[in-house]
Amino acid sequence: MALYGRRCRSPVGWFEVGEVALIGTKLVHEAMEKVLLIRERLRTSQSRQKSYADVRRRDLEFDVHDWVYLR
Repeated sequence: MALYGRRCRSPVGWFEVGEVALIGTKLVHEAMEKVLLIRERLRTSQSRQKSYADVRRRDLEFDVHDWVYLR
């Protein structure tokens, strides 16, 4: 989805209009490199968000007769 903006089940839609290419190792390697880059960037952003959330997180403490909202 990150590569194409929608789910892509086959490499048929990977080519530009008018471009004729055979599915080969070059295409597979390019797709694999893009997937690895996406995974690395997702891992980086998740790590950044986790460190930010961990600093701001605090335990909730309630006393008897406290009013709370439940979902």
